[in-house]
Amino acid sequence: MTWEMLVGASVLAATLRLATPIALAALGGTMSERSGVVNIALEGSMLVGCFFGVVVADRSHNIWLALAAALLAGLLLAALHAYASITLRADQIVSGMALNILALGLTTYLDYEMYGTTGTPSDLVAVPDLHLTFLNGIPYVGTAIGDQNWIVWVGLLLVAALQVFLFRTVLGLRWRAVGEHPRAAETVGVNVRRMRYAAVLASGALAALGGAYLSLGVAHSFTDGMTGGRGFIGLAAMIFGRWTPVGALGASLIFGYGNALSTSLQGATVGGVRLPVQLLGTLPYILTILAVAGFVGRSRAPAADGLPYETEGHA
Repeated sequence: MTWEMLVGASVLAATLRLATPIALAALGGTMSERSGVVNIALEGSMLVGCFFGVVVADRSHNIWLALAAALLAGLLLAALHAYASITLRADQIVSGMALNILALGLTTYLDYEMYGTTGTPSDLVAVPDLHLTFLNGIPYVGTAIGDQNWIVWVGLLLVAALQVFLFRTVLGLRWRAVGEHPRAAETVGVNVRRMRYAAVLASGALAALGGAYLSLGVAHSFTDGMTGGRGFIGLAAMIFGRWTPVGALGASLIFGYGNALSTSLQGATVGGVRLPVQLLGTLPYILTILAVAGFVGRSRAPAADGLPYETEGHA
């Protein structure tokens, strides 16, 4: 085992790549739960974003249409969750899990019907990397961030924008008020239902963007269940990050580093003993469990998070 395996530029580059889908899911969870709606259907939104982005990329050969289709698919799945959770006031956990199962079954079925056993085409249009040539001469930095995908940078910009939005704008204050004291927010004229709908739809779009990044920016294909639980890891990152965009990014980077490390250390030896590949593969999930177990008790969720709300007019 060497320091290059632990903190080399290639490990940092992989950390950013692997943290991006988790961070986008965590941002979606943050936006939804700050309004008071638990959305564990983020995994499903990521999965439909993966699949329908690939389908439209295959049919249209236009990456922008493919990304739009991925976002629309995530929005539609989130709209079902919003209708069940906000309008029908159903149990939000049950609704989210049902939609995750629906997304997995639907994408698996359609993938087989459309592409059979051969899989998606190998010539799909893809989200390009952004080559920062001015960093080429800078050791370490150039290798680490000089050739990241466009969506990686979009994700970082979204973190900054949403942090400012939630904590430095009037609309952001209303957004958070709906998740803390919806009755008080409605008293001063905030439309609680409309705000919560917007939040859940935004969470679905953000998660779907993370899914599109996986299929169109990294793998350039679709395989059944390819999100691999990243939507759930995103929820853990949201909790670890204390329901803030910047905190969610920091937690996502930790999980991304764990994933990058599990790849970097394959074949490494400690004291003459080869590290088992299977054990290294569990590292991101172990970090997820440790993060939630260690921090959920000390983190305070929005006061009305997960609680259905009945407007005064219907009480």
